[in-house]
Amino acid sequence: MALLVELTACAVGPDFKRPLPPAASSYVASPPPSQPGADTIAGEVLPVFSTDADIPADWWTLFQSPQVNAVIDRALKHNADIESAQAALKQAQEYANAQRGYFFPSVGVAYTPSRNKVAGNSSSSAPGPQANGDVIGAVPPQATYYNFHVAQLNVGFVPDVFGLNRRQMESAQALVAMQQFELEAAHITLASNVFAAAVQQAALKAQLAAMEKIVRANQQQLDIINKQLVHGALTRMELAQQESQLAVARQALIPLRLQLEKNGNLLAALQGNGPDQAIPENLELAQLQLPQELPLSLPSRLVEQRPDVRAAEEKLHYASAQTGVALASRLPQFNITAAVGGMADTPAWMFRSGGEFFNLSADISQIIFDGGTLRAKSRAMQAALVQAGADYRSTVITALQNVADTLFALQADAQNVKVAEDAANAAQSLLTINQKQYELGAISYQSLLGAQQAREWAQMGVNQALANRLIDTAALYQALGGGWWNRDNATNSEQPLAVAATSTSQSSAVGQ
Repeated sequence: MALLVELTACAVGPDFKRPLPPAASSYVASPPPSQPGADTIAGEVLPVFSTDADIPADWWTLFQSPQVNAVIDRALKHNADIESAQAALKQAQEYANAQRGYFFPSVGVAYTPSRNKVAGNSSSSAPGPQANGDVIGAVPPQATYYNFHVAQLNVGFVPDVFGLNRRQMESAQALVAMQQFELEAAHITLASNVFAAAVQQAALKAQLAAMEKIVRANQQQLDIINKQLVHGALTRMELAQQESQLAVARQALIPLRLQLEKNGNLLAALQGNGPDQAIPENLELAQLQLPQELPLSLPSRLVEQRPDVRAAEEKLHYASAQTGVALASRLPQFNITAAVGGMADTPAWMFRSGGEFFNLSADISQIIFDGGTLRAKSRAMQAALVQAGADYRSTVITALQNVADTLFALQADAQNVKVAEDAANAAQSLLTINQKQYELGAISYQSLLGAQQAREWAQMGVNQALANRLIDTAALYQALGGGWWNRDNATNSEQPLAVAATSTSQSSAVGQ
């Protein structure tokens, strides 16, 4: 027994060590994305990046839109994907609780009353004399009828000599942590998707309103041309040209309306509703404000913040523990069982003199030949460990790429907004001039309508550029981890930032 206790301090297989953070110090080779600083676009101070800025769990509130906040909060409460991830986490936790039970002895009780008949020619199978003086035995050739009662307490224990249970428990806990980070990822992804859909809904409404103004202006121009054609002031070619322009404008309305309806259905679905339940909020781009300070976590910190990276790390941890399970399964297995109880022909005499019994046994088993099954399973888990390590590295690289892509997208968005604003300002200036000239009788009403259309087209470009910048800014918060660690019920992570390299070497059978 002392030897068993000493052996249970050993566990075969590799001891998991967290991977080192990436060596990258930046998200780009050269040059880094420009930080606009005090530059302005249409009088607006652009946000700056800060490596010290933390990400709140409800980062969408930084855009200062109560309507968007309400839509996201409702989605987080009712989305089926979140409910599914929560159930998966609960399932993993219960499996871990079940695995923990194998560290303790199993205790059970049994009571077996019976009514028996012993054939007259089989007296040797009868229980014989009892403690209460009864003699149960067949008297040839007559059969014997009797009652018999057996009650016992059973205890079983499997010593964890080579760490099989501990590696199983380690793998179960890794699965729990992985499901926790999967839940965090589901939260972040849902919030980002709802935010993007809400912004797109507001942009589509603005685009549709501008396009409807363009259609009305084209219709007014067509009406004027028809009147002028009657008086011979214009030709039918000019009429045909205007009819073509009106048809093009009307045709542009169709996909905009389709996108608006589909996007509305998406918002309803993300909140766990059917398409017949539209959101009550009236979303507009003017409700949203761009945060003035944007976070930019260092690559070494990113692996701590991204829940997909942390989930991949726990998958690697699980594969490491399962490698130890496969190795321990090839080694001798130990088992200890004991039972104590009593038996008699009446319940009152089961535990009196002569009715008690006990047994204690221990066994050691070792598979000698299984056709190579356990050896193959061990090699399979070693390959799974290599695969999990490669998957982890791939996930880290993808995370770095996501941040880099988002930073360049924000840089392009800032430039696009500036160009769109310049075009809109020019169109507005031209419209103002045309309005004054029309009032003075220098130009026709048709020319004024043309300037109004140009202004609406330019405004549509501004709306889409602003929407893209808002969506890409939200994508930055998602790419940097979404601030899940600042939520009250977030996954508890006590692991340090400075971590050692992953070891995939195997230990000896006993002694690590």
